Amino acid sequence: MSTENEGNEGTAAPAVPSAPPVPAAAPEGAPAPPSAPAGPDPSDAAATQQSGQAMSWPPPQPPSGPQPAQPQSAGAWPPPPPAVPAYAQGGGGGPVWGAANQLPTPEAPRKRRGSGLVAAVAVAALVAGGIGGALGYWAADRNDSGNSSGSTTVTASTNPQALKRDPGTVAGVAARALPSVVTIDAQNGDGEGGTGTGFVYDKEGHILTNNHVVASAANNGQLTATFSNGKKYDAEVVGRAEGYDVAVLKLKNAPSGLTPLALGNSDQVAVGDSTIAIGAPFGLSNTVTTGIISAKNRPVASGDGSGGSNSYMSALQTDASINPGNSGGPLLDAGGAVIGINSAIQSTGSSGQAQAGSIGLGFAIPINQAENVAQQLIKTGQPVYPVIGATVTMDEKTGGAVISEQGSGGTPPVSPDGPAAKAGLKAGDVITKFNETVIDSGPTLIGEIWTHKPGDKVTLTYKRDGKVSTAEVTLGERKGDS
Repeated sequence: MSTENEGNEGTAAPAVPSAPPVPAAAPEGAPAPPSAPAGPDPSDAAATQQSGQAMSWPPPQPPSGPQPAQPQSAGAWPPPPPAVPAYAQGGGGGPVWGAANQLPTPEAPRKRRGSGLVAAVAVAALVAGGIGGALGYWAADRNDSGNSSGSTTVTASTNPQALKRDPGTVAGVAARALPSVVTIDAQNGDGEGGTGTGFVYDKEGHILTNNHVVASAANNGQLTATFSNGKKYDAEVVGRAEGYDVAVLKLKNAPSGLTPLALGNSDQVAVGDSTIAIGAPFGLSNTVTTGIISAKNRPVASGDGSGGSNSYMSALQTDASINPGNSGGPLLDAGGAVIGINSAIQSTGSSGQAQAGSIGLGFAIPINQAENVAQQLIKTGQPVYPVIGATVTMDEKTGGAVISEQGSGGTPPVSPDGPAAKAGLKAGDVITKFNETVIDSGPTLIGEIWTHKPGDKVTLTYKRDGKVSTAEVTLGERKGDS
């Protein structure tokens, strides 16, 4: 465990009567003839001429004033249309159009009026089209000339008020949290060290982070904390808990007006909840990444890389991108409250790649546990661990936490008069449950125990010689790292 989507072409027009013949020369002084009305076709005109009917054009104008009624001249023009035009019956059978015995009609043929209406509409359309085109050209020309020296690009408002993000967005949460997150530079006496993250715990200048971030500088080293505004402060270690992988620093000459990050309740976190991680992955300070809670109560054991004691946690698992340098930084919920301290990652890197990157498996210490540890460190400078008073093996895949046959350093595997001994537990017993949590190994048992406090009463389920039993245990305590 490392820490760190087509027309009607060809259609003939219907045949219509031709216009009447026009005389070769009009008498001098005669008025201009009107527009020719639709007249009979040439075959009808020929038939009329063969019948000896003289035709004159234009028809003489009657003198002004009332005139006595005159009989209709046989050759008057225009002749009235027959009741049934000859062409309506294929050119024969009915009276010839324009015969002398037909009464004149003062109306022009209807087709003429229709043609005039069509022409008028066409002219009106052309005029309207011309006006529209002229207006369009005028408007375009005016627009071009008016903007000849400017851009038509629309730009966003530069009003700072318009750039604020809603508090519930990731940007809004990050904007509030970043000023309270620091990048920690830890250097040992030889000038070697690394970079991690921390966050403001209280207004007195205490900074909460991981033990493995500051371990190299804990003794005779140098620690600095740099805020997102670039201001840097020297810091010192107040207390460290190797087993919990928690440490508390104190800023020297802490500035006034520090804003601690609000602490959430990690016990109420649910799988699928949104998460926001802030840190300095590979030294890139003030980096914000997002994800969800992938799992809870994930047993994780990790070291500080210096050969010291391992830490054990019942961790929050998240797919928010966490890399080396994110350690010690806050894991926030969607509202911006701290629900964990980013501490470790699972990676696919080989032994030659000590700083492999994120593969979406990150782990954070639940803040409820970290807060208890921080309070103890600030108060006494040393951690207090709850214990059951028994040594268990660290082997994995044993189907439970096996109580060793022999304790560390030659001590008894079950401490005399300790909590386990009082509950009747013995060497060789296999603890399979801690309250309702299934225990599959020693590290898992330790991680679960350390989520509690000394004096808490818990129920252990264990197997002995194939028989399952339970025992009530009151947790004891151990002070300091040893």
